[in-house]
Amino acid sequence: MWRGLYTAATGMVAEAVRTDSIANNLANANTTGYKRDDVIDEEFHPMLMRRINDHSTQDVTSFKGFSVGGQAPVVGKLGLGAYTAGIATDHAQGDMQTTGNPLDLAISGQGYFAVQTPQGVRYTRDGNFYRAANGQLSTVNGQAVLDDTNQPITIPEETTSISVGTKGEVYADNQQIGQLQFVQFAGPQAVLKQGNNLYYAQNNAQPQAASGEIQQGMLERSNVNTVNEMVNLIANYRVYEANSKAVTTQDSMLDKSVNEVGRL
Repeated sequence: MWRGLYTAATGMVAEAVRTDSIANNLANANTTGYKRDDVIDEEFHPMLMRRINDHSTQDVTSFKGFSVGGQAPVVGKLGLGAYTAGIATDHAQGDMQTTGNPLDLAISGQGYFAVQTPQGVRYTRDGNFYRAANGQLSTVNGQAVLDDTNQPITIPEETTSISVGTKGEVYADNQQIGQLQFVQFAGPQAVLKQGNNLYYAQNNAQPQAASGEIQQGMLERSNVNTVNEMVNLIANYRVYEANSKAVTTQDSMLDKSVNEVGRL
């Protein structure tokens, strides 16, 4: 019965992690360039159950000349619960939203913008940029957008028109003033989320030229489907509730075994 308590409790812990992930997806349903997360659950390695007299010298399976051999017969496998193996990011393309702002940039296909943060160079698909007071092209969090030499892109003060090419060429009044660092990585798992809509490269993954295209005057919306997330949240709640009832049942059985069976 103790094992039953632990098994149900691990299910509750796993579903609590899933709830947090779904809640985070819903909270970022309107975040530019956000990619939803999905929790991956796995089963603990099941326990192979055998007869209790495994080490008996007597062959308990012998019956009318039939025997399975020296080993005690297998009863079956007992599940030991579930655990969260990891959180995967869904990198599916989000819908495009036209804004008309020349500093709004959306990525169609694969690719990331490079920005400067206190932790070093980080990557994002949030192209909601603006011109800072010092003239640098910046994110809404005040991080400088980098060019292909890891330097901030500065927009001259007298600029009247800005245009950006599909591969990141930046023009001010028809004069090229920089080249956006527009990159991608060998696989979607080569970058991990840091927070604040930023990614960092792991295992020394090296950036390479992006195969996607930049669309000026547009923003990529989050790829979160709120209806699907709400359905997942309801299903998640039901699984959590079932595990909770299993814990209550196991506790009731333990109570009876200790306080009632013990008296006999």
